Amino acid sequence: MRVAFKMKLFPGNEAEYKKRHDALWPELEQLLHATGISEYSIFLDETTNSLFGVLKIQDPAALDNLPAHPVMQKWWAYMKDIMESNADNSPVSTPLKEVFYLP
Repeated sequence: MRVAFKMKLFPGNEAEYKKRHDALWPELEQLLHATGISEYSIFLDETTNSLFGVLKIQDPAALDNLPAHPVMQKWWAYMKDIMESNADNSPVSTPLKEVFYLP
């Protein structure tokens, strides 16, 4: 199943966001794969600083377990200074409804 969502980057942090993701921690990559996530992409709309994430996951309910993992919490704390975040440091994220797909 594909899942899509949007987040918001603070202005002026585009290069830093890309830099941090280009150097994604191996332990975070392992956690995402172990959760069943594959083909994960994040796109930036430079006119609004909106980030659009799209990923494939075997069991979407497995995403509910990610916030409990220390490496996920550590990543969120690392990213909170450059993007809109909740009180628990998780990114403010809005699920997106699929309205079209051409395989």
